[in-house]
Amino acid sequence: MEINNEIEKVLDTIRPYLHQDGGDVELVEVHDNMDVLLRLTGNCSSCSMSDMTMTAGIEETLRKSFPNLGKITAVKD
Repeated sequence: MEINNEIEKVLDTIRPYLHQDGGDVELVEVHDNMDVLLRLTGNCSSCSMSDMTMTAGIEETLRKSFPNLGKITAVKD
């Protein structure tokens, strides 16, 4: 899907910052209604700041590029 590729490109701009702390983010799925599921991995999956990273970092960056996205959610394993 084209939107998946475009979201991955934006996530690639965020990944170096996550990698500095031993973490990463994976795109799990984009639903037809444009809801996005992400998974924080590595140190980001258990970090006490992961909610802040998700909201203030990842979600904000994605919304700047894709204002039409629905709900952006981090799924847990």
